[in-house]
Amino acid sequence: MAQQRAALGYCPVCGRALAADGPGGRPECHACRYVRYADPKVAAGVVAERDGRILLVRRNHEPMLGRWSFPSGFVDAGEVVSEAAAREAREEAGVEVRVEALLGVFSRAGDPVVFIAYAASVVAGEPAPGDEAIEVGLFAPDALPELAFPHDRAIVEAWHAWRAARTRPGGP
Repeated sequence: MAQQRAALGYCPVCGRALAADGPGGRPECHACRYVRYADPKVAAGVVAERDGRILLVRRNHEPMLGRWSFPSGFVDAGEVVSEAAAREAREEAGVEVRVEALLGVFSRAGDPVVFIAYAASVVAGEPAPGDEAIEVGLFAPDALPELAFPHDRAIVEAWHAWRAARTRPGGP
């Protein structure tokens, strides 16, 4: 039991070992009743279009090293989510984007990451790999390479639906 408590960490209030028997199975300190809640990580990204093609980056780090993905990354504390998505496009692909619409919020059971996807347009810059990309590419929407993450296909479908609605007479 002492090894189990030590593996869960220590209470930031009183310094004692945490136990796994708190509310909902969360780590709890038996001495002061502190309960540690695991907060989700928020990430944001863009499906950025330029001349009818979608901008993708080939990841140079895990998870999914070497796979294609939308420019994306974690939102910093206090940062506006849509601005974080635009920042990631600048950092990973060297382009400025105009965020145009929310495509959706994506999550999976057991995964601490909540991903917020936006539709965007590339408004300035020439795509070039930044520090977190091996390569940058512009792809026809119907000829995308295999994408890195399980929710990426749903994001592409949401982008197609948004784009179709935008081009309909009387659309958004």
